[in-house]
Amino acid sequence: MSQKNDDNNKYKIIYLPLGMTLGVALGAAFNNLAMGISIGILVGTIIDAVSYSLKNKE
Repeated sequence: MSQKNDDNNKYKIIYLPLGMTLGVALGAAFNNLAMGISIGILVGTIIDAVSYSLKNKE
């Protein structure tokens, strides 16, 4: 059984904070902060999951 480098397999959350930031901005702009944060978290999580799965295919 071969050991893989741990740095390649770590799950790095990059897009979730970006999504939250954009969600807060959109929520403040549309005067609905809770909905903006929820949408930002959703979008950030989806993009992080897709990027992680694409990285693991390599």
